[in-house]
Amino acid sequence: MADPETTPSLEEFESRLREARKREEEDSGREAERKGGPTSMGLGFRIGIELVAGLVLGVGLGWVLDLWLKTGPWLMLLFLFIGGAAGVMNVLRVMRGLDQTVGFGQAQRRAGQAQDH
Repeated sequence: MADPETTPSLEEFESRLREARKREEEDSGREAERKGGPTSMGLGFRIGIELVAGLVLGVGLGWVLDLWLKTGPWLMLLFLFIGGAAGVMNVLRVMRGLDQTVGFGQAQRRAGQAQDH
């Protein structure tokens, strides 16, 4: 058996354990940031989807309104341009990082915070 004076105390063990857990949390947080960050391919797909979704919704809404109001292709053409403008605005919002969704905006904020520290 070891001498009680040479055995580390419980407080010393707890402090070393707290330090090890803190280091582990920091390391796992860095890995999650690296893995969860936006990739170029993912960002490209998102931009494409934003544009196409705006156009498809605009044309679809215009088409439905044209059928309902019997106005010919005029509302569909109008909503085509409105949907295109909405898609471009969404792309600009994504690129500037102003969106509040998970993704590129949060990644930019995290990068800015990391540079501040």
